[in-house]
Amino acid sequence: MSFQEEFSLLLRACYPLIYVPTLEEERIETAIAACAQQANRALYLWDFVEGYQDNPNHGGFGRRNPLQALELVEKLPEKAACIFILRDYHRFLEDISISRKLRNLSRQLKSQPKNIVIVAPEVTIPAELAEVLTVLDFPLPSGTEIRQEIQRLLAATGQSPNDAFLDELVRSAQGLSLERIRRVLARCVADRGQIEPEAVEAILEEKRQSIRQTQILDFYPTQEQISDIGGLDNLKDWLLRRGGAFSDRARAYGLPHPRGLLLVGIQGTGKSLTAKAIAHHWHLPLLRLDVGRLFGGLVGESESRTRQTIGLAEALAPCVLWIDEIDKAFAGAESRGDGGTTSRVFGTFITWLAEKQSPTFVVATANNIQSLPPELLRKGRFDEIFFVGLPSQEEREAIFLVHLSRLRPHNLNHYNIQRLAYETPDFSGAEIEQTIIEAMHLGFSQNRDFTSEDILEAASQIVPLARTASEQIQFLQNWAASGKARLASKQGGLTSRIQPQFP
Repeated sequence: MSFQEEFSLLLRACYPLIYVPTLEEERIETAIAACAQQANRALYLWDFVEGYQDNPNHGGFGRRNPLQALELVEKLPEKAACIFILRDYHRFLEDISISRKLRNLSRQLKSQPKNIVIVAPEVTIPAELAEVLTVLDFPLPSGTEIRQEIQRLLAATGQSPNDAFLDELVRSAQGLSLERIRRVLARCVADRGQIEPEAVEAILEEKRQSIRQTQILDFYPTQEQISDIGGLDNLKDWLLRRGGAFSDRARAYGLPHPRGLLLVGIQGTGKSLTAKAIAHHWHLPLLRLDVGRLFGGLVGESESRTRQTIGLAEALAPCVLWIDEIDKAFAGAESRGDGGTTSRVFGTFITWLAEKQSPTFVVATANNIQSLPPELLRKGRFDEIFFVGLPSQEEREAIFLVHLSRLRPHNLNHYNIQRLAYETPDFSGAEIEQTIIEAMHLGFSQNRDFTSEDILEAASQIVPLARTASEQIQFLQNWAASGKARLASKQGGLTSRIQPQFP
């Protein structure tokens, strides 16, 4: 259901108080004006500085007086059909007189064709108004809206671009507000006199700035490749088979968009690296979600941030949404003493996972399977659940080879990679990397290159997590061995304490 359809439905259902969080003030007012005209209702616009505007009978009424702005609603005849848009009114909701007046009006307007719409950049609803205010999301502009706006701007410069260039501009601008799109394209015109292919990079930089400002999502640069992952052959084969699944050819074939992966396993085994490599290999933007930032202190704020994040990710699709350590965010979602906020946020999120139609590929990682709510593991949330265990000796060889090829490609044959892999049983990929770094410090401090012996010396000083958290790791391995997840490694990722004798 589009915003106009949902808003018109609320008008017909006599919802008295509607709260629309958005930064696109001009665009939301245009949309509401269209709904008001369709419903044959008068439109009143108010802000703190100018009062009511565009109405000769009440021009300036309620200037610098938010309580008086509400009094106009009562002054008009009961049968007067109208919509009141109050800009930035969220700043006054904590005032007891404003709060009480809104609650009184919510009763009166149930039987009158009047609606109050609060337009604000964020959701800040005090507890006493949570039951009377209805929050309605205003999505970012669709591809059609963006195309129309770009065509208008191109026509203003006398340009008639080909369809391929126009499609690229539209695709790069998805996820931005119309105001940001206008601003960045106007800068390109001011710089070069017209909109050229270089505008795509300018739009992408504007998109990075926009995402950073949400303080929830991060636009994550990626250089990691599938070949940078040592081992995990089953997982890599699965990913490589789906490399073209976001193409139009896949849609014509009848394939649905890939939904996502849940990577469960031991810390430091390459789960985060895999998320980065997926985005790079598929040539998709990588968005990192910090779930902790979703939670706010005000009523409705956390739920609004969740919806905002989902809306932004879908607007930027196709993309990869990386949720790191999801187990820490939603552990004990049903039992937390936060008034049910975590449970509601979790419910919104898993519902979206199950029903999403957009090409947003979700990669979630988790270390502690015991703390994950069982609903997250149900089939349909993700395409597949992979268990990423400790690397086998063969995989440790591959991990050493990846790191040493990057650090010492000119004298790689000086390192006994087979022996290094044998001497580091139960080491994770992250622990192997740290071992090499420690060996480099040792060699650097003695003004020489580091050797295999330095790596072995460093390894002897490290106590791997497999020994300090053996019970937790054994539980994970037993869980994976029971068939509840697909094994990321062809060797299974299930380690044995018995190592073969090194020749």
